[in-house]
Amino acid sequence: MTEDALRTHRRRELRDFLMSRRARVSPAEAGLPDGGARRRTPGLRREEVAVLAGVGASWYQWLEQGRDISVSPQVLDAVARVLRLSNAERRHLYLLAGLNPPAPEVAPEVRDMCDGLRRLIDTWMPYPAHIMDPYYNCVMYNDAAGMVLGMRPDNTQNCIIDFFTDPLYRGQSRTWEKNARTVVAQFRASCAAAPDDEGYQEVLDQLRDASPEFAALWEERDIEDAGQIRKELDHPLVGLLAVESTAMKVPARPDLTIVLHTPLPEANTAAKLEWLASPEGRRGSMYPVAG
Repeated sequence: MTEDALRTHRRRELRDFLMSRRARVSPAEAGLPDGGARRRTPGLRREEVAVLAGVGASWYQWLEQGRDISVSPQVLDAVARVLRLSNAERRHLYLLAGLNPPAPEVAPEVRDMCDGLRRLIDTWMPYPAHIMDPYYNCVMYNDAAGMVLGMRPDNTQNCIIDFFTDPLYRGQSRTWEKNARTVVAQFRASCAAAPDDEGYQEVLDQLRDASPEFAALWEERDIEDAGQIRKELDHPLVGLLAVESTAMKVPARPDLTIVLHTPLPEANTAAKLEWLASPEGRRGSMYPVAG
């Protein structure tokens, strides 16, 4: 598809999207009289949207017609408010209008997704899985993560701080030095995306004070996107474990990252993880192993 064709398609999508959203908002919901039987337009009229959003009627008509006009985030936000758009719909409006969308937000109706995410990581058993917030604080983890990765209540419950300060982690991880550089580069990418966020600064200050190794790696200014990391662990009961961690985002909960660990073919890892999760393996696991 050519650039002109793409532009035409986007404007058509913008027109149809705005018309459909306008049609579903009743005058009563917008604080307007409904006009009784005389009203023929389903939902709001274009002129009503323009008045409620504080923009010119002609400008809004041109926007809905997909004309090539100048738009600003402030005006789009006003239109989104009048049309009662959800967070996802607001971002979609930005994209159709040719602007960079705002950062994803957690909608109130999906804040209770944690129950479903708990079921997800519990179903991942016997393989380790955990969930982090934006600052790498561990929100929840499954039993395998406790038995294999050393996640436990007496840790700081912050994944990157524990990575650098937990002696169990350092003692059992064969790949610590290689992965440390990647972990720091990924954390720097997260911090760079929110430079004014005090939460990142608090974690950064703790890490600099607690770990000279972190401080040295931080000054190298490497940047990496979150992805997959290979981990090799020496477990006291089953020996070598080789797993691959994969960090994933759920669009509806952009504040959370799900980290799933998958066994690699080496060292019969899958069978070992299954045994550790069995009643016999649980009885033998006196101490967790970090990784």
